[in-house]
Amino acid sequence: MKRNTILLGLLVTFFGVTTANSQVLGDKAIGAVSKGVKGFTFSDAEAAALSKEAIAQMDKDNPVAPATDPYAVRLNRIFGKHKNENGLVLNYKVYKVKDVNAFATADGSVRVFQGLMDIMDDNELLAVIGHEIGHVANHDSRDAVKAAYKKEALLDAAASQSDKVATLSESQLGKIGNAMIDSKHSRKQETEADDFSYEFMKRNGYDVNAVESSFNILAKMSEGSQASFLDKMMSSHPDSKDRAEKAKKRAEKDKLYKAYVQKPIVNTTAKTTKKTTKKKK
Repeated sequence: MKRNTILLGLLVTFFGVTTANSQVLGDKAIGAVSKGVKGFTFSDAEAAALSKEAIAQMDKDNPVAPATDPYAVRLNRIFGKHKNENGLVLNYKVYKVKDVNAFATADGSVRVFQGLMDIMDDNELLAVIGHEIGHVANHDSRDAVKAAYKKEALLDAAASQSDKVATLSESQLGKIGNAMIDSKHSRKQETEADDFSYEFMKRNGYDVNAVESSFNILAKMSEGSQASFLDKMMSSHPDSKDRAEKAKKRAEKDKLYKAYVQKPIVNTTAKTTKKTTKKKK
């Protein structure tokens, strides 16, 4: 993964990880923003503007599923009704990459990876996306951008002491990307996003037990071939089994708990042909 060319710190992942050979790359600068002292007063609007530019570049550099693609059709069917959620204006796309991931950014962009759609059913995906929306709604996405921006400005002493607007070079963007990658959401932020996900599911009449199921999937992944990598990357996150248990207890408290059985995962569009029979004369 090219740490100097990707704004992965912008990405608020449900799992808190990206695979070591992540296919999400952005090789070009994403525009001009002010730096230095301005980095210390990073507003919601500035975070959204920077995120929007970053996402536009990432969409150019990655295989985005067209509207007619089965994965895009499925995501639209699942999530299309939530373009406006909790006061946020959201846009969503599928990245046709094998990584098991999803993220949301401060401008309301939601990106779901093909790899995630291959292992989670509709309710589980909604639970994941609800978690991502929670990070945006709780301003975690903005804070991640701000923290990285501040760190990059501090690394460049001259710029941090200047009140002039400067254009960010690829190198400077690389510093921001590195700072964002190094920064992680706190356990408190992750817990609050988990709570948002549960309420999102409950508010919209979805099966809240899918939240527990999503964490159980993550827990199983951590026991597999990626265990050591996941354990390292998840060090700042609550334990997946604990998060699953908390979701279960919430459902029990609401008298909504029922052991979740994963539904069929269909990422293809079935084509049906009408058979015609000729009447005998």
